[in-house]
Amino acid sequence: MKKFLALLIVFYFLSTTQMDVMAQSPQDQELQLKSEAAALLDTETNAVLYAKNADQRMYPASLTKIATAIYAIDKGNLDSVAQVSANAARQDGTRVYLEEGEQVPLIKLIQGMLINSGNDAAVAIAEHIDGSVEHFSENINQYLQTNIGVKNTHFTNPNGLFDENHYTTAMDLALITNYAMKNPVFAEIFGTKEMMWQGQAWQTELYTHHRMLKGELPYPGITGGKTGYVTESKQTLATTADNGKIKMTAVVLKSDLKNDKYTDTAALFDYGSTHYQHSSINQGDLFTVDNKEYFPDHDMMITEDISGIVKKLDENGMLSIENNNGQVLQQVQLTYKESKPKQETPKKLNKQKSTTPSIYSAGGYGLIILALIAILFGAGKKFTRNL
Repeated sequence: MKKFLALLIVFYFLSTTQMDVMAQSPQDQELQLKSEAAALLDTETNAVLYAKNADQRMYPASLTKIATAIYAIDKGNLDSVAQVSANAARQDGTRVYLEEGEQVPLIKLIQGMLINSGNDAAVAIAEHIDGSVEHFSENINQYLQTNIGVKNTHFTNPNGLFDENHYTTAMDLALITNYAMKNPVFAEIFGTKEMMWQGQAWQTELYTHHRMLKGELPYPGITGGKTGYVTESKQTLATTADNGKIKMTAVVLKSDLKNDKYTDTAALFDYGSTHYQHSSINQGDLFTVDNKEYFPDHDMMITEDISGIVKKLDENGMLSIENNNGQVLQQVQLTYKESKPKQETPKKLNKQKSTTPSIYSAGGYGLIILALIAILFGAGKKFTRNL
């Protein structure tokens, strides 16, 4: 019986030890997100820190306004004045209560659209920039593909009101937000918590609808945000944060409850802060594949998993930054270093030949040998006569 108990104890310790070894590290575990899709990116490098159904086409609701804002900032004159049309004034949903014929500076329309999610302001922007919502839709889709490289986005309006052909993905929205955050005008408005609004029909204090940015659901380092909701999209949220070491962008799509999107966003930022940091590759660094050398043409910031990374270079000079599980975090295109042709050794100028043969030349050595033979031959004859 004692032997049996001893064996049981040994088996227990072996089994628990095995369980500890096989347990997943935190970065291997799936986050328990309630949103149907999510993407967490490094704001500065576009490195993908976490993704859930990130390339699945979904309805963005008012997160569309992030794209409308950066498009208007890039393409429009912020000091220009837009005249509000009847079409803009009668938009449904959240508004800043623009009046038909009201004249509003473009910059103010962008503020009203991002801070208070004004659907009327979004349409006024589209019509001011491109003349109509239809032309706006054509142009912004081309703009997003060309400037940002989105792959699964098609917008039919500037505000995100439901249309079955108006869709994007969590990944595309995160890339759009990262692109926009590089613009200081956008970044300032995106991070604005409150603003006085003086309109023709409405004078009030505007407050961001984003509860983390506003401070109702405190989270350290929040730098900007935009909320969204329509029945078909459910709850959507885009948020940026800076923990002092790394800047992150989180997009979550289609959660049932309003608070779920904030809980998911906090979980994503916790994960990113715990597992990732910045490093760099320098202009002088060389990477080799198939005896070809590639280098970065300038110093580059990269994102690395704190548990370690692997750098892999393909035959076209694309450097992939991977974590130890093989997940590609970031890709960087390097420049091919062309090998310099070997320089021929410059030929020495021939010196003018002397008419007198040198004793160190081949001819000089021949004369010496002939002289020695003649001397020996003469000495031999003399020796014969003496005999």
